[in-house]
Amino acid sequence: MLSTIAGAVGLFVATNLDDIVVLTVLFAVAARGTSRLRGWQIVAGQYLGLITLIAVSFLAALGLTIVPDEWVGLLGLIPLAIGVLALVRTLRGKDDDDEAESALKAVGLLGVAGITIANGGDNIAIYTPVFRTMPTTDALVTIAVFLVLLAGWCLLARAIGSNEKVTEALEKVEHWLVPVVFIGLGLFILVESGTLAHIASLL
Repeated sequence: MLSTIAGAVGLFVATNLDDIVVLTVLFAVAARGTSRLRGWQIVAGQYLGLITLIAVSFLAALGLTIVPDEWVGLLGLIPLAIGVLALVRTLRGKDDDDEAESALKAVGLLGVAGITIANGGDNIAIYTPVFRTMPTTDALVTIAVFLVLLAGWCLLARAIGSNEKVTEALEKVEHWLVPVVFIGLGLFILVESGTLAHIASLL
């Protein structure tokens, strides 16, 4: 049991390190209270996204047909679009203090879930063979550990994003930070999933 828990902890941390950056930015924006994005939406979206990734991994482990990675990678367009919208608003040089944050107004719970799923290609690739080879009891323990650790992940990101010094620093670079983080994430997903290469091969 202890070895299963330890393995689950290592697996979760290894596949979710990049998620901390995105979570921190989201919580930092929510903490300022100038956008419609709320903390509960971030947490709920993360859980919905992770549960979806686990479910897909289980289906794949059972040998069922799933959507090809290159098409799942199209979800990378979600953070990319958010980042581009924020960048356009910033380049227009509006006087509104929250132009970058306003790009996140439409995100909400489902948007956060979509970003989590889009950024979870490595999760599926790693979870699938793990679930395929472990007993059902160990798989259930692993999933339980994931769900508990996600709460800790959200608390850590919230603590960082809500820190006064972090918030003050964010105010100085927020108009560029949001576009850079989300555009970078979107492009990373599109490239790593093979979506761009697949689209290029069709042209």
